[in-house]
Amino acid sequence: MTFPEFFDKAPVIRLHDPLAQLLGSATEGIMDYRYADAVRLAGHSCPTVAGAFLTARAALNALYPDTLPERGGIAIQMPTPETQWTTGVVAQVLTLLTGAAAQGGFKGIGGRFARNGLLSFAAQEGDNDAPIRFERMDTGAAVAVTFDANRIPADESQRERMQAVIQNRETPEQQIEFARLWQARVRKILLEHADDLAMIRVVKLG
Repeated sequence: MTFPEFFDKAPVIRLHDPLAQLLGSATEGIMDYRYADAVRLAGHSCPTVAGAFLTARAALNALYPDTLPERGGIAIQMPTPETQWTTGVVAQVLTLLTGAAAQGGFKGIGGRFARNGLLSFAAQEGDNDAPIRFERMDTGAAVAVTFDANRIPADESQRERMQAVIQNRETPEQQIEFARLWQARVRKILLEHADDLAMIRVVKLG
């Protein structure tokens, strides 16, 4: 499998997973998650997937400034229902990175390591730009994170190609250029704006 070269240059999220340590899945429970892992999960690379990856990274950095983040030790509240717009896609990436899962997630061993119920969704439709809430289960420290992909707009020439794609009439040439410019935008988000406070806003709560 060949991914775009910039995937390897994107930020890496390193975590400690006590369950992985217990079961011998990773040495000392330490695991590195890369953008390619999120792409494999979602099946595609786009601003939403990149944004979810960077949102998790920003939240973890804020909640664990002096130590490795603990996978499975964070509760997440999505501001919108799972079926609204891209909420479900974002939530899947956040589950991958933090371990926080809805009711169908891992239920633990002997009362420990449970991840089910750590991910929740709003009951009613809301603002797609509303922040996602992350909370440490051990200390109660919490942050709200918003990601604004509009800070990195698509190339203006993409509009016509997008219409062709939507209408299932793109030419091979249009498809190639569409894909190139699509990933160029993702590359810019990941490599040039990963720490852009105007694009990724973190607010400490409490």
